[in-house]
Amino acid sequence: MEDKKNFGFGTQIRKSPYFNSTVKWGATGFSVYNHMYIPRDFGSPEQNFWNLVNEAILCDVAVERQVEITGPDATKFIQLLTPRDLSKLSVGQCKYVLIVNNEGGILNDPVLLRLKENHYWLSLADSDILLWAQGVAVNSNLDVKISEPDVSPLQLQGPNSGMIMEALFGRSINNLKYYWLRELDLNGIPLIVSRTGWSSELGYELYLRDGSKGDELWEMIMIAGKKFGLKPGHTSSIRRIEGGMLSYHADADINTNPYEVCLGRLVNLDIVSNFIGKKALIKIDRDGIKRKQVGIILDCEPLTGPNTTFWEITKNKKIIGKITSAVYSPRLKKNIALAMVSIELSELGTELEIKMPFKAVKGIVVEKPFYDPKKKLTNNGL
Repeated sequence: MEDKKNFGFGTQIRKSPYFNSTVKWGATGFSVYNHMYIPRDFGSPEQNFWNLVNEAILCDVAVERQVEITGPDATKFIQLLTPRDLSKLSVGQCKYVLIVNNEGGILNDPVLLRLKENHYWLSLADSDILLWAQGVAVNSNLDVKISEPDVSPLQLQGPNSGMIMEALFGRSINNLKYYWLRELDLNGIPLIVSRTGWSSELGYELYLRDGSKGDELWEMIMIAGKKFGLKPGHTSSIRRIEGGMLSYHADADINTNPYEVCLGRLVNLDIVSNFIGKKALIKIDRDGIKRKQVGIILDCEPLTGPNTTFWEITKNKKIIGKITSAVYSPRLKKNIALAMVSIELSELGTELEIKMPFKAVKGIVVEKPFYDPKKKLTNNGL
């Protein structure tokens, strides 16, 4: 009988330090993200969702590659890359930022970590920001070094994640605030731990700083989490769409500006820095946008999985947008979707028609996020 765990992957796509552990713990399907394999299947996506929201899951997200920026001018350089004002970013703090090009198009939406005075990581979504940053540096006249360090994150997410972290690191970990980080050592394993994650639940990311210890770290966490119901898992499309979280290449891309995806709060046009895209973003802010991201409820039978193509949205037989992410939420008992539509049809309550594969269904524009809009779970989870 063929061994289904003998995956025939080549060398041109990298494996994470946790690859062997994820296969051992039940991963049966992978996709590629940032030129690396990421486990996407540990069985039922719905069960993975319930494991996340009721207990806790451990996810291999080593694909969140880090761009490390150091040197005397690192702080100036970071502000050149993003329109978000970083003047109050403290050492030990994290911020969700956007990186845009000269036209104001989104290239990535990473989490920025400030480890030391002139030491930063950009924890990336799926695009080659290492190359972008190195290219910008060449012409910046700034004294910086830009590289990809040996750093591979895990996400420990869910309401029981705090108790698991306490079992691993002691009670002092409970003082770690939302979007802050701490340098820690776990039985000789060097880590940066942050209270962040891509789940809209209470959670932590553990950035392994020695790839040779991947399997050891995975096993240590799973053992500590056993009595708290910890399960191996993968990032949940259901939960992130409920939370209105962007997935780069799906909900935003190089042709999407921050205002279209309701992230104008991450653009500070009045700062002194002449950051990349500033002139374009000033013009977009002045002229207004022609399309906008909205939440949509789809009126049809429960979807059997997330969409794998963009679905056309029409009004009076005219194409006015597209569904970018859609899934059935077993908690809300609704088909929920993120969509980009013409600004004049973005008002709450607007009825639209969605062209799905093999059929057309009705949709209605609603508030997003669909669940926990005040982010009480992440902010006040401890």
